[in-house]
Amino acid sequence: MAVLFVTRQIPEVGLQALRAAGHEVVVSDKDGVLTHDELLTALRARPYEGVVSLLTDQIDGSVLDAAPHVRIVANYAVGYNNIALEVMQARGVVVTNTPGVLTSSVAEFTLALMFAIAKRIPEADRFTRAGRFEGWAPELLLGSDLRGKTLGIIGAGRIGYEVALAAHLGLGMSVVYNDAKASELLESKIPATFYASLDAMLPVADVVSIHVPLLPATEHLITAERLALMKPSAYLINTARGPIIDEAALIYALKNGVIRGAGLDVFEAEPTISPELLALDNVIATPHIASATTETRDKMALMVAENINDFFAGIAPTNRVSVV
Repeated sequence: MAVLFVTRQIPEVGLQALRAAGHEVVVSDKDGVLTHDELLTALRARPYEGVVSLLTDQIDGSVLDAAPHVRIVANYAVGYNNIALEVMQARGVVVTNTPGVLTSSVAEFTLALMFAIAKRIPEADRFTRAGRFEGWAPELLLGSDLRGKTLGIIGAGRIGYEVALAAHLGLGMSVVYNDAKASELLESKIPATFYASLDAMLPVADVVSIHVPLLPATEHLITAERLALMKPSAYLINTARGPIIDEAALIYALKNGVIRGAGLDVFEAEPTISPELLALDNVIATPHIASATTETRDKMALMVAENINDFFAGIAPTNRVSVV
């Protein structure tokens, strides 16, 4: 069948599914992210026909120059902003992703960040471990209740939908949301209120949670001006992509009481994170792990294998990504 290059170790269940279909699978032996030059060097070593890429890999025209036999790039992620789709399409290369399987995991993690920042759990943990706990006190580490508050969802797709349902049905939160159009599915399940204008929605919400892909139109969607529209008591949650938020503006907002806190799983220049941001007690910072469960990562690996196996069997991959 095909010779495939995997840019970094993924769960073995996916690799086994590829090998069982007759493919030769070569996995990068580097313990970490390949630099772009390292990726190009690795791809020149064999006549690879397919690549399994990660979000940390920039897949562009130089990749296809290094590996001219590549016919499919299977991204081990739901997002694909790391791939130059127009270039792939122009050169006849199919691109796939892994949507759906990580929805519940990311939704759960979003809720966990909401709870953790509102209840100040990491801050309280640090306080206790530092030996500062001297007994119960009526105003020690006061947080916020979520029940009865308003959740603002930016992007009511699969993940935003699940977060909204869980928040409303589990916590009694009111839900408002902003998207390109109203979601009939969401509004058929709960009394969610659609806002065509993000600027109009932000002042209403006590928690704002981001669930849009990173596109030119969403880069720095959250600016200093939009942070200023939020309530001073509000929290901002981001489990989508870091560059959606202007990080410098967010740091200013957090340091100056423009908003109360933020829970971030992604960062503008990750893995580099601003020391100013990490120094703030009203920030929870996690290392891009919203989908990091054994169950989800195995399902992602199997979906990658299914996409590739279908392609080389002459079947159109279910999760093909096209230029919008």
